Amino acid sequence: MVGYSHDKQDQLRRLRRIEGQVRGLQRMVEDDKYCIDVLTQVSAATSALHSVALSLLEDHLAHCVAEATIKGGPEAEAKIKEASDAIARLVRS
Repeated sequence: MVGYSHDKQDQLRRLRRIEGQVRGLQRMVEDDKYCIDVLTQVSAATSALHSVALSLLEDHLAHCVAEATIKGGPEAEAKIKEASDAIARLVRS
């Protein structure tokens, strides 16, 4: 069971909204909309994606990493490393 199972439908709803934002961006470019308006919408979509990523990370830490640390051993170390790497990727993006 994955950490986000309890709010999977909420995550899917958020991702569908982002998908709609991206389609809107495509239409804006096709319609030659003003650059700043397109950039504003890119920023909004990026922010929405970051929000989803942070929510998934929070769920991962609260469930997957917490369970692994209770068990201890190499699995715990691997989960902590995996989470740390994911955080580093988010910070760089």
